Amino acid sequence: QVQLAESGGGLVQPGGSLRLSCAASGSIVSIGAMGWYRQAPGRERELVATITSGGSTKYADSVKDRFALSRDNAKNTMYLQMDSLKPEDTAVYYCNAAVTAGPYQRLSLYWGQGTQVSVSS
Repeated sequence: QVQLAESGGGLVQPGGSLRLSCAASGSIVSIGAMGWYRQAPGRERELVATITSGGSTKYADSVKDRFALSRDNAKNTMYLQMDSLKPEDTAVYYCNAAVTAGPYQRLSLYWGQGTQVSVSS
């Protein structure tokens, strides 16, 4: 019913920037909170940042002041601007969203497939 598609990952040198996008599609009625998580090899998935439907944001301490999260509700899309990237930011980045969808307007949490971000010289 609902798909989340991430894009924008890639290989970048330390200090560089990337912009991730997460676009939701399907039988969407409304989207509540959205967020980005990441998982590095051998580590558990961790929260990067979240944004409410009204645009309030929260960040993990490790990315505060370097990452900026925004959303375009008209396009059902969320963006993560990542600046001053460090090798420890290397991970697969996943987006999620709390979406009300379908003919019965059920609220469910959806996840994207993930996009690889690699920071290396």
